[in-house]
Amino acid sequence: MLSYKAPIADIKFLFEDVFNYYEHYQKHPEFEEATPDLVDAIMEECAKFSENELLPLNQSGDEEGCTFDNGVVTTPKGFKEAYQKFVEGGWPSLPHAVKHGGQGLPASLGMVMSEMMGTANWSWAMYPGLSHGAMNTIHTHGTDEQKELYLTRLIEGSWTGTMCLTEPQCGTDLGQVKTKAEPNGDGTYNITGTKIFISAGEHDLTDNIIHIVLARLPGAPAGTKGISLFIVPKNQTDEQGNIGEFNNVSCGSLEHKMGIKGSATAVLNFDNAKGVLIGPENKGLECMFTFMNTARVGTALQGVCAAELAYQNSLIYAKERLSMRSLSGTKHPDKIADPIICHPDVRKMLMTQKAISEGGRAMIYYTAKLVDEIENAKTEKERKKADNRLGFITPILKAFLTELGSESANHGLQIFGGHGFIKEWGMEQIVRDTRISTLYEGTTGIQALDLLGRKILMTRGKSLNAFAKEVLIFCKDQSMISNNPHKRQMNKFIWPLSTTVAKWQQYTIRLGLKAKKDRDVVGSASVDFLMYSGYIVMAYFWAQMAQAAYEKLATDVENRDFYRAKIKTAEFYFERLLPRTKSLAVTMMADPKTLMQLDEELLSFL
Repeated sequence: MLSYKAPIADIKFLFEDVFNYYEHYQKHPEFEEATPDLVDAIMEECAKFSENELLPLNQSGDEEGCTFDNGVVTTPKGFKEAYQKFVEGGWPSLPHAVKHGGQGLPASLGMVMSEMMGTANWSWAMYPGLSHGAMNTIHTHGTDEQKELYLTRLIEGSWTGTMCLTEPQCGTDLGQVKTKAEPNGDGTYNITGTKIFISAGEHDLTDNIIHIVLARLPGAPAGTKGISLFIVPKNQTDEQGNIGEFNNVSCGSLEHKMGIKGSATAVLNFDNAKGVLIGPENKGLECMFTFMNTARVGTALQGVCAAELAYQNSLIYAKERLSMRSLSGTKHPDKIADPIICHPDVRKMLMTQKAISEGGRAMIYYTAKLVDEIENAKTEKERKKADNRLGFITPILKAFLTELGSESANHGLQIFGGHGFIKEWGMEQIVRDTRISTLYEGTTGIQALDLLGRKILMTRGKSLNAFAKEVLIFCKDQSMISNNPHKRQMNKFIWPLSTTVAKWQQYTIRLGLKAKKDRDVVGSASVDFLMYSGYIVMAYFWAQMAQAAYEKLATDVENRDFYRAKIKTAEFYFERLLPRTKSLAVTMMADPKTLMQLDEELLSFL
């Protein structure tokens, strides 16, 4: 059976020593209740819920999966009971506004909750997780009446929500959406069409499911300019929220998937289902993208969850599994062989998992502060500034962390050897469950095009230069402050980080010049460029964690081993993982002709 213990010590280190979260909370009067004592208590209780209620359902949920019977979907045994405990514990309302029934705590604290629950059982966590997109959309674009009817019940968890975007003929290219919305003349619309790949689209956890649906009005412009957004409940409701007649939103089938089998991925058929418009007509795609950054950060979190779960279980196994003697001499003469953790290759995989999970967590928690700032900005200028920073880093997080999460999961399977391929250990499930994370909310290739094309080249590098400036200021502060007692120790991080950032900017300029002559340069370089960027961004946070660890070593005697481990992991990252940028630099700058010069007809001679 899979093991999981919430990494509270590491989370607190980021909160208290790296990102100064409590100082951040004090800047926002809305977060006055987010005191260290309350946050600690929430972390401890969330850890208990995740470890005791969700983890035991992880493998059984995968084995049983969701069942489909003539449109009725039943979640795996224990899922519904766990969801009821989740609601009774007040967890859904934690990071939402008090005026809509929430507890008024920061979104960043909700991210901590999502990490613990997602690591313990990602399939289960997707049910409440999918509601966030619906909630954010209604909160931002809904009328007061829509918020009162739908948002309050989504926040309390009595209803769940989905985002219905994809159709059989289109995924990322939403300009091809065919679902129709016919006005009824009373402010409602009849929605007709089919949506696929709808996570948590049908289930038995709640009495109602609120679908946010992309559809076209009569006479709407073609392409993305003619898409509107609608709220379509599974069951009709009156103004008081009482559930009435079935609303002709039926589940046609469940997808038979590689992983996340405890999460229902539904084909939904809308047959003159009654809905209401949310946001302006023909502006549905714009409204939808107001929450896409936060949704993609949530998907990036899956990469961290997979890395953490794979690492924790790999470490336990590597300490116990005996095989051969250490190359540098016997380490456990009392045993028939040494544990495999003594072998450098196994240690390399473990250290890679550790560096990915802890570095990825730092990237997520840095971004969570930006989400707080966006949601609680006092002026449009403040909101726009934070949103631009979030917009730049989001595709990196989503693609880079999910790719590395998948790598970490595969390292776990490799450490277990043949046992990793067997279901009972759970490692092959982590591999299967996390593979989808590189696909949904936009594939790695789509995120890479967004980063290099939209976020960088179309802005002439403005967003990248702003982030690079932040990193270089950090490097300068570490190297120039004369009374910095850790200056010498930090040099091994600051020098490679600052030089790599400078090269990052130079390569970006060169790519921009090449793209002016050949647009295929963007497509051929984008994924390698994104991964290149990801390793640099993670290096920045590993340098920050090393700096914070050095400072704590001078005062915190009790936890010195923790801080020493943090520094040694940072050293591993800079020596073993950051150098991956060198090969990525070569491939991203390569001429695209080797990709495109072979005629389609010559790709195969079968």
